Amino acid sequence: MAGHEFFEPADRRRPVADPTAAEPLAAEEPRHACDPAFKHGVVVGFDGSTSSERALAYAIGMARRLASGLIIVHVANRLPTTVWAGCEPPVFVDVPDHRTEVLGLELACADYLAEVPWILVERGGDICHELEEVGREYEADAIVVGSTHGLVGRIFGSVAGRLAKRAQRPVVVIP
Repeated sequence: MAGHEFFEPADRRRPVADPTAAEPLAAEEPRHACDPAFKHGVVVGFDGSTSSERALAYAIGMARRLASGLIIVHVANRLPTTVWAGCEPPVFVDVPDHRTEVLGLELACADYLAEVPWILVERGGDICHELEEVGREYEADAIVVGSTHGLVGRIFGSVAGRLAKRAQRPVVVIP
């Protein structure tokens, strides 16, 4: 999604990684400012499943009642793959799953989204962390997620349950 980049003042210096140090400084990701039209909106996790479609329907109604925007978040699966270049040690690279593009096209054609302003945000990583982070960035009034059904959710804990325990804003879980 498009964003605006704010540059730091010239008098503030960033630390430079020392090539001889044991641990180099972690590369900082550039942070883009979110669209002010979606501040205090409703964040909804969406992956195209039946449960997430129900969560999206509820979030649309909630955004309409609040007269706010809808931030649809798809946390993409990153597939680790090994790249080996001759004598160099293998490198692990994240390969996007391209599901976000398909979901974006489906959502763009959906008539039910014409009722509220919305954006689609793609993230990669832990679903709970990314939904909470997007909620923080947009100062969301609520995060809406669908419940997890099945054995995997029972063994490892559902996304909705983990998010409800750690989120700093209201979490609505749709069955």
